[in-house]
Amino acid sequence: MTTPAHPVIPPDRADGRSSFVHLALITTGALGRIAPLKLLPAWAALAAIAGWPWQTLRLAALGISAGCVAIDWIMLGLLPVKRRSWGPVTPPLLGLTLVHVLLSWIGALLIPNAAGLVLVAVLNLLLTATATYATWIEPFRLGVTQQTYHPPQWNENTPPLRVLHISDLHFEGQSPREEALLARVAALAPDLILLTGDYLNLSSVYDPAAQAGAREVLSHLHAPLGIYAITGSPVVDVAGIVPEIFAGLEIHWLDDETGIIQHGVCTLSLLGVRNTYDEARDTAALQRLMQSAPHDAVSVLLYHTPDLMPVAAQLGVQLYLCGHTHGGQLRLPFYGALATSSRWGKKYEMGLYREANTTLYVSRGLGMEGLGAPRARFLAAPEIILWTFTKER
Repeated sequence: MTTPAHPVIPPDRADGRSSFVHLALITTGALGRIAPLKLLPAWAALAAIAGWPWQTLRLAALGISAGCVAIDWIMLGLLPVKRRSWGPVTPPLLGLTLVHVLLSWIGALLIPNAAGLVLVAVLNLLLTATATYATWIEPFRLGVTQQTYHPPQWNENTPPLRVLHISDLHFEGQSPREEALLARVAALAPDLILLTGDYLNLSSVYDPAAQAGAREVLSHLHAPLGIYAITGSPVVDVAGIVPEIFAGLEIHWLDDETGIIQHGVCTLSLLGVRNTYDEARDTAALQRLMQSAPHDAVSVLLYHTPDLMPVAAQLGVQLYLCGHTHGGQLRLPFYGALATSSRWGKKYEMGLYREANTTLYVSRGLGMEGLGAPRARFLAAPEIILWTFTKER
């Protein structure tokens, strides 16, 4: 397959438009094709703007801003060198620089003296330290979230079932995160593995090396009751590419299909619905699968986004597993996700929700957004979820 130099990224809505988040990714992705060195005059101008309101302290303020830009540049530029992540430097560097400028101006307006400049310097260093943590540390703090589910169909003679939910691999290149994932899965030894989409990064969809890398990671997953998968966002899990990644692996791809798992005397009905951005079509697919599922089975919906939650609750789906939101990926204390790419906004941004008889879990996933988005996580560490199905005592 030939890799386009700059592939056209299609819209992420069924009506042919793009959401704000998707449009921002495309715009910053175009900006990311500009090498930061070519924008050296712009960085110098922004440093000068940061120093301008400080009057007699302008030179010192300019030096602080220029120093922060240099540190951020080095920090971001080393990420691909050290094989941590592979995003462009220019968009996140520009974002950080603009925040440095804003901090400098606020400081000059509120405390226009040497003490104020010292405070601004401290705040700028804290910003750089936070950005370093968000790009170098938190994306690799892979956690295992333990959840227990009590299906009403379970009885005393049914042994516990350990189900591992993995979402949003977003593979760009082999990093410590993928190594940690395989080590965690091997240690957990789940009975069943469920994958809820987005296996490649939006920047690496057409990259043969990334496709091979994602396939290599998935080839190391094993579970005695099988591995069941759905595709994620259509712009990420492109038709024609995911089948090549799955080919020959012990992965059952549920493409608007139902997977039946027999465990003891109980039956699990895995309802795998393809995400198409067309809510009416996807709703109809779920309705059809629910109607054809065994009436006494535990119904588990696999759908990439939380967008079908009201429908799932109305239809009586028991457990709904998804990802897509990354928990916001970048979160603020006490507020949470800045954006989720869900049609419901922050309503189902991450974690556990219950409506009627339906339990929903929105995974923070593993990887990160692509194109010009910063390869960063803040207060939204990657996770895999180990569910234990058991009789309620």
